[in-house]
Amino acid sequence: MRPAPTILHLDMDAFYASAEQAAKPSLRGKAVVVGGLGPRGVVATASYEARRLGVHSAMPTAQARRLAPNAAYLVPRFSLYRTVSDQVMELLGRLSPLVEPLSLDEAFVDLEAGGTADDSASARATGEGLRTAIHAVTGLSGSVGLAGSKMLAKIASEEAKPDGLLLIEPGTERELLAPMSVRILPGVGPATGDHLRRAGMTTVHDLAEAGEAELVRLVGKAHGHGLYRMALGLDDRPVVAERDAKSVSVEDTFDVDLHDRVRVRAEVERLAVRCVERLRAADRSGRTVVLKVRRYDFSTLTRSETLRGPTDDPTVVREAAGRLLESVDTTGGVRLLGVGVTGLADYTQEDLFAQAADARELAQRAQEHSSPLVEGGEESAPEPEPDSAELLAARRWPAGHDVHHEEHGHGWVQGSGVGRVTVRFEEPWSAPGRVLTFRVDDPLLRPADPLPLVRDAADYSSWPASLPKSRSGADSSGGGESSP
Repeated sequence: MRPAPTILHLDMDAFYASAEQAAKPSLRGKAVVVGGLGPRGVVATASYEARRLGVHSAMPTAQARRLAPNAAYLVPRFSLYRTVSDQVMELLGRLSPLVEPLSLDEAFVDLEAGGTADDSASARATGEGLRTAIHAVTGLSGSVGLAGSKMLAKIASEEAKPDGLLLIEPGTERELLAPMSVRILPGVGPATGDHLRRAGMTTVHDLAEAGEAELVRLVGKAHGHGLYRMALGLDDRPVVAERDAKSVSVEDTFDVDLHDRVRVRAEVERLAVRCVERLRAADRSGRTVVLKVRRYDFSTLTRSETLRGPTDDPTVVREAAGRLLESVDTTGGVRLLGVGVTGLADYTQEDLFAQAADARELAQRAQEHSSPLVEGGEESAPEPEPDSAELLAARRWPAGHDVHHEEHGHGWVQGSGVGRVTVRFEEPWSAPGRVLTFRVDDPLLRPADPLPLVRDAADYSSWPASLPKSRSGADSSGGGESSP
């Protein structure tokens, strides 16, 4: 534990949903749900307006629709979220060389290592300055927790939500934690929480009073020892600048179970290519290919194959995933498929045989494209797609995604169906726009890239030295400004 609250935890508020509200003036102040929209979709993030209706992350979208039937349901736009995340992480990097990202919207910062804070006053000023900078650069809000440890800083940011700052003075940790639910502590999930509740322990104070020996008896030596230390507010974990990913993977859940073996293999190959794209984007290679299959009865199977050396070759990964699929029975139907690569490395041991096969495949595809097969004097028709026209339209025009019309300008998809796509034409800095409907194959309508959330962002090139201490016109108390 540090003698000063110089560990900062930032958590962006309802990140995906807030970014969508910032991008779409017509959705501001309204319930927004971001996630999968199919029958098996899951909520990724819900705006605070939707949360008040009972919607929360990881909830099935079908259940969310029953709770909030009038909410806007949108497909995630990860390109936008990554862009905003990069802006936020760049600001954090100016505060300290020790920044530990946990996700796109969450990170720890060691302010002491960056020389930007050494006591409560300077830590508070830095935290408020960070919130000012994030709002000016991205248009979004984030909650900040400041404490002498990572655990307490994360608890503080959660208590400060939304759009607040909470600083925990060293020496007050036990007093603050005592009345809180045991679920506030890292590693205490529903199962452990229920187990502790049955033993009569519902608050952190109960854990501290029970003692280490009793907790070890209840939940085991390793967990019990750690749980007792956390109940006392003790946490010596350092902020780690780089958290190496152990794997790269992608997966898809299908609205309707896949039964066609050819279709299943095609989906596996498509996922393998997407996985390699992520692998290359991270400048990594991997040695072990993993296939994940969730069947119709919710049973989940994983198969893996270790290669001769690390690779980022799409053909190598695709062929390995295909071989793994041969060992899985999919006759009853498949609801989810995933392809991943583990054993990551920073170099690649090239597979010359795979490269040659890849070259042959590309050449064959080029030849087929230039010389189509002819039957009866006409080009043979391609096999029909197994998906319906409605599903294909939904994939081309996902709800919430950006479009551009040659006459009406930039907009976003409100929905599609019966051969039509409905678009609202507005920009992040405009007034709520009008709604128009077009044919899904309208030649003047095309998908577009997301617009920046702030058109004329403030100049923070000299930040943090020139950063103002509080946001103009904002309530600096936010979700809990004063220390406990």
